Amino acid sequence: MRRALLALLALIVLAAPAAASAACPRTTLPDLEDEVMCLVCREPLQQSPDAPQAQRERALINSLIAQCKSKSEIKAALVQQFGDRVLALPPSKGFSLSAYVVPGLAVVAALAAIGAAAVRWRRRRPPPPPAAASGGDSARLDADLERYEL
Repeated sequence: MRRALLALLALIVLAAPAAASAACPRTTLPDLEDEVMCLVCREPLQQSPDAPQAQRERALINSLIAQCKSKSEIKAALVQQFGDRVLALPPSKGFSLSAYVVPGLAVVAALAAIGAAAVRWRRRRPPPPPAAASGGDSARLDADLERYEL
């Protein structure tokens, strides 16, 4: 009976860290580096390895990962610490929504212009038939053709 209790206790003690790590979201620094900007370099965090500001941001991200924070919680903490400019993509609300809407509207306008130009091009009138040659021109043309023996 004692052995069974000791085995059960050992199983619980060994399984507890595994269960705790399974509950922690698997967020990594490389997963976040392309979605977060270095505020000094104005480029993604993964492309600015030596900047002191980038190192501070990485240290904050690593400490939040160690606290088992999720990706969205880490981004929220970065925004709270450094402001909206730290995110690579602008938020999809307010004036920043125009970063998503304007390109779509430009594509729609370009397609409409191409369609209108195609319809207009298709509706062109056929060219007028060539003017008939007068009697004098016809006789001169016949004489030229005879001279060249065609």
